[in-house]
Amino acid sequence: MATTIKQSFVELCRNLEITDLQASTVSTRQTNVRAAMDAGMTVLDSFLVGSYQRNTMIGPLSSADVDIFVVLDPKYYEANGQAALLDKVKYALRKSYKTPDVSRNGQAVTIAFSDFHVDVVPAFNRKGGGYLIPNTIVKQWISTDPKKHIEKWASENKTHDGDLVPLIKMLKGWNRENGALLTSFHLEALAVQILTNVKISDYPSGARFVFDKARNQVQLPVFDPAGYGGNVGAYLNSTGKMADVVSHLETAFKRAGDAEQLEKNGKTADAVAKWRLVFGSYFPAYG
Repeated sequence: MATTIKQSFVELCRNLEITDLQASTVSTRQTNVRAAMDAGMTVLDSFLVGSYQRNTMIGPLSSADVDIFVVLDPKYYEANGQAALLDKVKYALRKSYKTPDVSRNGQAVTIAFSDFHVDVVPAFNRKGGGYLIPNTIVKQWISTDPKKHIEKWASENKTHDGDLVPLIKMLKGWNRENGALLTSFHLEALAVQILTNVKISDYPSGARFVFDKARNQVQLPVFDPAGYGGNVGAYLNSTGKMADVVSHLETAFKRAGDAEQLEKNGKTADAVAKWRLVFGSYFPAYG
């Protein structure tokens, strides 16, 4: 409950966070999963990646995935062995995890714990830097470097005086409340791109600005910030979701603008109600 827009956005930030207990559970769980991989295959390196490591994960944890990157010995590499590699990882994990469901998806093996999912992404060191990960859908090896993503996000957040990460979390809250039309990484990369060389004056205007610019930029390629090419938003065209995404962004932009105007007119309660239409249950009620 809050009586000002500033207080409301402070509470919004708090509502998006995972709890200390959940963070402790994640820490223990990922350590055990990495140990299971060490026991089942020859692992050269393993580390956390994804939104958890970029500090952009939002609650509830039950709707989130914790991503573990596992760099394997090249003896497991086969030119056309993307699916076979995931099967090997799945088999290795099943030795330690017999109760939770362990299944493979496009680029990872997922362990479905009762409280949250862990995605294990197998990878190989790439000649020239970065890593190769399997994509069983397109049957290709994809070049990437999640360590560069983490460094890029941290650098950009510092440039924005620490305001970028909270704003990204708000945008992810909006995305989740609207059916998760955008993948988490695509939305984050889009926001980073839009906010480059832009001053975040405050969260309300920052959110409205991103919704405004995203209406057009989401329809353009958003390339992997690690510099390995590839449009991370290409799936929107292949799935036919682009028009729906643009429509939701249009609605969010209009509601954000209306909320700002209502606040200027001294109608704080109405402004809060309008922001709740944007961010849903994450945004606190007025009072």
